[in-house]
Amino acid sequence: MEKQSTGRTYLALIITMLLWSSAFAGIRAGLAAYSPGHVALLRFLVASAVLIIYATITRLGLPEWKDVPQIALLGFLGITVYHVALNYGEVSVTAGAASLLIGAVPAITALIATIFLKERLKVWGWVGIAVSFSGVALIALGEGEGFQFDPGAGLILIAAIATSIYFVGQKPLFERYSAMQMTCYTLWAGTLFMLVFLPGLPQAISTAPINATLAIVYLGIFPAAIAYLTWTIALSRIPASVVTSFLYVNPVLAILIAWVWIKEVPDPLSLVGGGLAIAGVVIVNRLGR
Repeated sequence: MEKQSTGRTYLALIITMLLWSSAFAGIRAGLAAYSPGHVALLRFLVASAVLIIYATITRLGLPEWKDVPQIALLGFLGITVYHVALNYGEVSVTAGAASLLIGAVPAITALIATIFLKERLKVWGWVGIAVSFSGVALIALGEGEGFQFDPGAGLILIAAIATSIYFVGQKPLFERYSAMQMTCYTLWAGTLFMLVFLPGLPQAISTAPINATLAIVYLGIFPAAIAYLTWTIALSRIPASVVTSFLYVNPVLAILIAWVWIKEVPDPLSLVGGGLAIAGVVIVNRLGR
């Protein structure tokens, strides 16, 4: 029975990795016709609608009032800040490079978990974090014009920090709520904050090419609604630092998907930086604990 449960957990992680890896190219496809704010809002309106239907059928229930502020904060950081910052960052940063930057999330999560969840790191863990952040710096330089820092890379780094806090912050709430409940509550909360981007969205939908709109609908159903559920299932069963270590496969998949979908390849310096970021994550998770 335990093996079956472990198998389902890792299946959930594989599904999440495949869907989230495709999101970077999907965002770039949507940005061809929509503003970054409209991409985020339309995507999560679609995701929220899918989860409302599911919640209604299963009679999901509502969170306790005492937990609403914490859930709202997690939704704001993990959904609103992460996706809005990522979308604005991808205006100037390629899909592959964005995925490489987000590849630093496991190292950031390990650092935050050390501070707030008292998970311990050895010396090698700190070395790995330093290596990852040196890789992030190279990616940021590689995406600039010449050897310059790209501000879009800074936004994506903010997104990485926000989602790391989101991952760690959910752990205590799993004592009272299921993975499905946490997915719905935080995603709905994050979508409410995105309503500031509502002005102009109907007009954007009416004038955008169908391919761009379908890309955003895809983002809402698959990398948002489904992938956040499968991710939260895994996060509720094993430690945050272990789950997030799987994110280092995302850049490889994301670069391949972006190459096939939107014919995009990141700068060579970004690839070197991505290799360092991923190497740092491996050091943290293999030698740092």
